Amino acid sequence: MKVSLGPRTHVFPTPTWIVCTFGKDGKANGAAVAWGGICCSKPPCIAVSLRAATYTHGCIMERKAFTVNVPSERYAKEADYFGVVSGRDVDKFAVTGLTPVKSDLVDAPYVKEFPLALECRLAHVVELGLHTQFVGEIVDVKADDSVLAPGGMPDIDKVKPFAYDPSTQTYVRVGGVIGKAFSMGKEVGKKP
Repeated sequence: MKVSLGPRTHVFPTPTWIVCTFGKDGKANGAAVAWGGICCSKPPCIAVSLRAATYTHGCIMERKAFTVNVPSERYAKEADYFGVVSGRDVDKFAVTGLTPVKSDLVDAPYVKEFPLALECRLAHVVELGLHTQFVGEIVDVKADDSVLAPGGMPDIDKVKPFAYDPSTQTYVRVGGVIGKAFSMGKEVGKKP
């Protein structure tokens, strides 16, 4: 039997991403973001939601660009730090020792040490309530060559991303293949 929990933000998995922008002063900034996901395949787009009160919200509105950076488990503490202080008050890159790299394609930096970065041009802004959803058209994906599979695409086991659990406010590992997508479901309904 299911138990009603009321309207809440509990869904799994929830990503742990660092959304990076430049501030008005040209300084690199990043924010930890869990509310987001791929929202279109053609053109490739990703959506992230931020509160209007955040520094990053204003930076995205001004620069019309952002990057979505996927940290590996190795950088969990630094990624969390990006969510506990404001870029208005602190240079998060200086404190964490991470390196901002200016994108050649959009007016935003990405995190050199993180294995995966999506460079995005702001395509749509949707006011949702407490949060604003920013839809970014993905103009390029940058991946460290060390995390690529033989076919040239990112390997999740090498990237080692981690997820946020909104129920317990903890970070959890991603792990274990359970089957091949668009394939294992073909067995449903077949007679043995």
